[in-house]
Amino acid sequence: MVLPVRLWNGPAGSPPPVMIRVLNRHLLREFTRSFLTTVAVLTLVMYVGATVQAIDYMSRGISGPLILKIFALNVPFTLSFVIPISVLTTVLLQFGRLSADGEITALKACGVSLWQMAAPIVFGAALLSAVCLFINAEIAPRSHYLRYKMLRELGEVDPLALLEEGRFTSDFPGVKIYVGKKSGARLEDIVIFQFAGAEARAEVRAQSGRVACDFARQTMEILLEQVRLTEYDKQNPDDLAKARTLTAESYPVALDLRKLLRKGKFNKKPASLSLGELARAIRNVRQTFPDLPEAGVPRMRIKMAVEASKRLALALSCFSFALLGIPLGIRAHRKESSIGIGLSLVLLFVYYLFIIVAESLLDRPEWRPDLIPWIPVLGGQILGGLLLYRNR
Repeated sequence: MVLPVRLWNGPAGSPPPVMIRVLNRHLLREFTRSFLTTVAVLTLVMYVGATVQAIDYMSRGISGPLILKIFALNVPFTLSFVIPISVLTTVLLQFGRLSADGEITALKACGVSLWQMAAPIVFGAALLSAVCLFINAEIAPRSHYLRYKMLRELGEVDPLALLEEGRFTSDFPGVKIYVGKKSGARLEDIVIFQFAGAEARAEVRAQSGRVACDFARQTMEILLEQVRLTEYDKQNPDDLAKARTLTAESYPVALDLRKLLRKGKFNKKPASLSLGELARAIRNVRQTFPDLPEAGVPRMRIKMAVEASKRLALALSCFSFALLGIPLGIRAHRKESSIGIGLSLVLLFVYYLFIIVAESLLDRPEWRPDLIPWIPVLGGQILGGLLLYRNR
C-alpha cells in the first residue's frame, strides 16, 4: 500500500512559497528582458532625428568623437522620459499576453492572487523610480549643463535660447536684457540696459518685440514695439534729471553674436540645476539670481517649483504606470502588441498634458501650477490600486 505524501502543509487553497518564489523570478525576469528591449528601441527611435543633426555637425568640421560626446551627454535626459514610457509599455504587453494565454486564470485557480502576481513587477517599478529619481535629480541636470556649455563653445547654441523668461541675461556683449515672457521669436515685457564699458548709457523698455537672427552678418535684431528709451547723461549718468526720455512705436536693437557663443561665463538655467540647487533657489531666489527684478521673482520661483515637481513626478510615474498598467493589460486581453502600445500612448498623452498645462500657467502662481504634475501620478496610483482590488 502506497501512502500519499503531502508536499504542502499550509492553508488549503494557498500556493506553496516555493511556487511563489519561482513565479516571482519568472515574472521579474520576463519584465526585465522586455523592459531593456523597449528602452533600447525607444532610445534609438528618439535618436533617429539626431542623426541628421550629427551629419550637419560633421559638415561644419566638428570631429566624430566630439559629436559622440555631445549626444552621450543627452542620454540621461532622454532616459528620464524613456524609462517611464518603457515601464508602462512593458507592463501592458506582459500582462496582456498573460491574460490572453489564460495564465492569469490558471494561476488564480492554483491559489495565486493578483497581488502576488503584481508584487515583483511593482517592486521592479519602485526600483526604477529610484533610479529615475537619481537621474532627474543629479545626472540629467549636470549633463544638460555640460552639453549646453560644449555647444556654446562650439558656437552651436541658438542665440534665442539665451533669452530666458523672468531674468536678466548678461551674455550679450554691451547689453543686459530682461524678458518677461517668450513665445517662439515673440517677446513681451522687455527691458534692455546698454553699456559703454562698465557704465550704463541707456535704458530701453518695450511692451513686446520680435527676434530675427542673421547668421551671415552674425547679428541678432530685436524689433521692439511700444518703446520708451531713456538716455543717461554722459557726464552724470546717475543724475536722472539730466536723462533724456523718448518714446517710439518701434525701435530696432542689434546684438553682436561674433564673440558671444565662444567666450565668457554664463549662468545655469533651471533645467541645469540639481534638485538640491533648485530647492535652495526656490527658498532664496535673490541669492541665485541677483540681477532678477522684483517683479520677476514670483514667476521665477514658481517656474523652478514646476521644474522640481516635474522631475519628481516623472520619476514616481514608473510606480504609477506599473500599478495602472497591470489591470489595464489584463482587461485588454489581447495578444496584439498594437493594443498595448495604443493604451500606453493614450496614457502618456494624458500624463504629459498635465505637464504642459503646468508650464503654461507660470504667470498664474496663485493657481499653484507646481501641484498640477502630481495629479496624474497620484490619480494613476489610486485608480491602479482600485482596479487591482476589483480584479483580485
